Amino acid sequence: MITLNRREKLPWHEGLTVQDLLEQVKFTYPHIVVSINGTVVNHDAYAQTLIPDDADVRVIHLIAGG
Repeated sequence: MITLNRREKLPWHEGLTVQDLLEQVKFTYPHIVVSINGTVVNHDAYAQTLIPDDADVRVIHLIAGG
């Protein structure tokens, strides 16, 4: 299991990447920040970055205001 944004428990499987997770939960915001256990993941590495079991994953979408 992994925890998403401190609220949602999601099943984990071997080989789960950040990109897989974003597709699974249908996060399509153009500007997001992803961290795994407190470490920010570079956007270019989403498809290669594996999420470990019991990870604390945070997905934050960035918005602009004035």
